[in-house]
Amino acid sequence: MGAKWFGASVKRKEDPAFLTGKGRYVDDIHLPGMLDVVVLRSPHPHAMIRGIETARALALPGVHAVITYADLPEPMRRQTVPLLVPNPAIKQPLMPYCLAKDEVCFVGEPIALVVADSRYVAEDAAALVDIDFEPLPAIADCAAALAPGAPLAHRDAAPAHGNLAAHIPLNVGNVDAAFAAAAHVFREKIFQHRGGPFFIECRGMIAAPDPVTDSLTIYVSSQGSHRHKRVLLDLLDWADHQLRIVTPDVGGGFGPKGSFYAEYGALAAAAMMLRRPLKWIEDRKENFVSTQQERDQYWDMEIAVEQDARILGIRGKLVHDSGAYMPWGVVLPWIAATTVPGPYVIPAFRLDVLCAFTNKVPTSPVRGAGRPEAAVTMERLVDCVAREMRLERDEVRRRNFIQPEQMPYNVGIISRDGRPVTYDSGDYPGSQAKALGGADFAGFAARQARAREQGRFIGIGLGNAVESTGLGPYESATVRVSTSGKITVYTGATPQGQSHKTVLAQIAADQLGCTPDDITVVTADTAATGLGVGSFAARTAVNAGSSVHLASKEAAQKVRQFAAAMMEVAEGDIEIENGFAKVAGSDVKRSFREIAARAVGMPGFSMAGGPAPGLEATSHFTPDQSTYANGVHVAEVEVDVETGGVRVLRYCAIQDSGTLINPMLVTGQVEGGVAHGIGNALLECMVYDAGGQPMTTTFAEYLLPG
Repeated sequence: MGAKWFGASVKRKEDPAFLTGKGRYVDDIHLPGMLDVVVLRSPHPHAMIRGIETARALALPGVHAVITYADLPEPMRRQTVPLLVPNPAIKQPLMPYCLAKDEVCFVGEPIALVVADSRYVAEDAAALVDIDFEPLPAIADCAAALAPGAPLAHRDAAPAHGNLAAHIPLNVGNVDAAFAAAAHVFREKIFQHRGGPFFIECRGMIAAPDPVTDSLTIYVSSQGSHRHKRVLLDLLDWADHQLRIVTPDVGGGFGPKGSFYAEYGALAAAAMMLRRPLKWIEDRKENFVSTQQERDQYWDMEIAVEQDARILGIRGKLVHDSGAYMPWGVVLPWIAATTVPGPYVIPAFRLDVLCAFTNKVPTSPVRGAGRPEAAVTMERLVDCVAREMRLERDEVRRRNFIQPEQMPYNVGIISRDGRPVTYDSGDYPGSQAKALGGADFAGFAARQARAREQGRFIGIGLGNAVESTGLGPYESATVRVSTSGKITVYTGATPQGQSHKTVLAQIAADQLGCTPDDITVVTADTAATGLGVGSFAARTAVNAGSSVHLASKEAAQKVRQFAAAMMEVAEGDIEIENGFAKVAGSDVKRSFREIAARAVGMPGFSMAGGPAPGLEATSHFTPDQSTYANGVHVAEVEVDVETGGVRVLRYCAIQDSGTLINPMLVTGQVEGGVAHGIGNALLECMVYDAGGQPMTTTFAEYLLPG
């Protein structure tokens, strides 16, 4: 049976519920006896907590509790939130307690939970909690944080390291020799500013205890239920069966919803203490001061080239702002550093990566996880070569591209998983040629000349990028045909708008001889799937998709095995189609329902010697390494030289994504990425003052593309 649904632009399974208001987000869940929670957060970038007085708040009618660090269970008091991705490069693995113990290190750090009958009462009570702060010196700029004598972001930072959080030295080839032999050396200093995720749905969590089983069910807007469960089991010192985490519909994630936040642990503990379901929904002000953001970064880079502009080497330093803690370790700066070479042959490469603690919101991946920063840096260097040597920008790129016949291409850099960065495929010259043709790059000079005659200023830019996708370690999938004949796919993948349910149903439908509409996809429920990793870094199609493919294939084979025995024919004579297994060339068939009933067996009857019971199969696809996509973007813009306003006149994007599972969805994701990139380049910027106070805390100051 050939592929029928893989590659088709199938309409999204998710949309009918969303369009009719039947989507279910965390805030749509209402449980009997549920109380509301407000998180009391630090107003100071850096301060000691000398005391907390809760009596006035507790006296307010409708208030049930004010939970501070001292009220947390012993396992939470003795440890901080675990570091999710440890790495030897980390010098100081500083992480927060679930509620601040005696020091706050950024505006927005959680100090207490106020639990009340309603959000309104909880807000009023939070204003009555008296906290005795002793302000401490704070540092906001990551480059300044590494200077001698800079204020410490943490008062107990190791004297030998100060604000240095991590150091990653990368070195490939003989960089000094490359620069010594170069005809030209050019330098670029680049600052890349902070931005945030700013999804439509802010973060949120419900913790619902079951006093009978001494267990807890959590509903959380996340990108990885299983990773959240792993952290909470550590913090509570619980057994696996005591905790279930479910991620319902999610209104955008972009990376930061993949992190476990300190207040999640405190909320779980508070629910168990009070024996009541508790709900916390982040408001937009909290979103600005507590949800993780991405970068600042300072790049100081040099590029060495031959007389014909061929690259000999690149060297430099990256200073990365980790914020107050390291929720994702060095994932972001490491990806940025190892992505710098992009589609170009670079014989020698040296980059010194320094991660600094500051008194700002911690940083984590935000849509791209360091890859956009690397692409900006590399493309700026190539543009610098073209400008200084008076060459066309596209020509400098052509001279330096890795060629298709060089694939697979070992870049020479070691990735954060310890494996060599090896591009598996890609036609970088071909992709650029298509993009330039689509943008009429050759005709730009004439358009620019006409614009200048009219007093208008237009410009054009192009950028190439290579992206690692399909990161491991694995993703899980179980495919099950129930005794009702219904087909369900269970997976640890956690969608936030990427159409996982549609794509995974397409993959399964081809193997099971049905339509995607015949398949229910259940995502991100730790009770339904024992293992899972979650959705981040463009990994779901490769990992979850491959697991669904393998599990569906195995489940279909079991259908054939049981059906063949039932109809007394050879396995090879069985065809699967529209919920039936039939004997090829005849009208003899059995429904999935009949076959599934046979597959679960009958009490007292042996199934020895036959297929394993049940029409289900589980797969944990584990990739050997990342697979690599590439893209070329060309933007033509007009700049108002009086106001600095920018208008995008035309934008051409070429994305080599390999074989597309659903072309319509890929187009939508590329368009969304373009909008996100334009917003980040022209509008979005998180601003802090020198002392670490956030200056952009509403959408009046922080602008998004409309």
